[in-house]
Amino acid sequence: MTIRLLSVLLTAAVLVGCGGKDTDGSTASTVPSDPAAEPASEPAGDSAQPKGDFAVTAAQMQALGIKLQRLDSPTEIRGLTYPARVVVPPQQEQILSAPVAGLVDRILVAEHQTVRRGDPLLRLNSPEFGELQLALMQAANSARLTGQTLARERNLFNEGVIPQRRVFEAELAANDSQARLRQSQAALRLAGLDQGSISRIAGGGALMDGLLLRAQEAGTVLALDVKPGQRVSGADPLLRVANLSELWLDIQLPADRANAWSKDQTIAIVGSKLTATPMSVSALVSESQTVTLRARVDAGETQELNPGQFVQAQVPFADSAGAWAVPIASVVRQDGDAYVFVRTPSGFSAKPVKVVASAAQSVSVDGAFKPGDEIAVSNVIALKAAWLGESGGE
Repeated sequence: MTIRLLSVLLTAAVLVGCGGKDTDGSTASTVPSDPAAEPASEPAGDSAQPKGDFAVTAAQMQALGIKLQRLDSPTEIRGLTYPARVVVPPQQEQILSAPVAGLVDRILVAEHQTVRRGDPLLRLNSPEFGELQLALMQAANSARLTGQTLARERNLFNEGVIPQRRVFEAELAANDSQARLRQSQAALRLAGLDQGSISRIAGGGALMDGLLLRAQEAGTVLALDVKPGQRVSGADPLLRVANLSELWLDIQLPADRANAWSKDQTIAIVGSKLTATPMSVSALVSESQTVTLRARVDAGETQELNPGQFVQAQVPFADSAGAWAVPIASVVRQDGDAYVFVRTPSGFSAKPVKVVASAAQSVSVDGAFKPGDEIAVSNVIALKAAWLGESGGE
């Protein structure tokens, strides 16, 4: 048996040293690039399951160039990398629209400028705005007049001079005037006029020839959609302001991996220390057969990211807890099953494993390992030949 094993190992060593050349001069890979792929040369054998243990001495390992790697504890591989785009949450962004038709007089901010709540952004000259002010002044005058009339009618009724019907009519007119006044005030508030200016105009103050639009919330000016001198209609977008304290990632996943990600682990942003927490995945598949995984960027130096920026996101695999991360070259296949060679006092033991996930040059496997085990990570094709040869393979 020992002579046969040495013969198999020497044959495998010759194959490894020769680079696995075929008779026609072509070169075959000695280590499969993917654990799921079948080795280039599969030793023939009977259908019986090979034994797990086989003897290999230290001298033979050195001659074959077999290297070992120690397993300390189950380790998860980070997962695959996918393209992602930085976006602003809808509740964090506001579009300043023209409340009335008019002419852009002045733009008081620049793109990428930080603004606080109440800061002036843009001045708009508008005849429509003047008509709203005039309507407020007329409504205020009418309300004052009907209020005085109601007071006089009540006095006359109390003195028995007029019937009560006159009082009811005066109350109705006063209520109508108050309703028009409130409507005029609301129209100017919607136009962006502050309460102090509304009260001043209602009290008979001078009318304003321009409307100053202010920031409703603190944030950063993302874009200016107009220029000075440009005429705009009501509801036309003027500029965009966003609070960048919170950002999201829209990650594009292949449709067949829509659920192959961990909901309990964070997503790493390649080239940055920032991470993101997965939130949801879209139910709609795009024309390119991808789905969108949305993640919230965790608190940190979010100034590293800008809305619209494209980044690479490393999405952790699902159900990989308790698995062991090993090099892809350490896994071999036999009869459709995956094996890893674990060092024993007399040689090696072929341990069956289940491949949970793979990424780049690492695979995550589930098997009967324990901390301190050493596995073969190079020239495993020679070990496979020895294993099958000692088990009765040819």
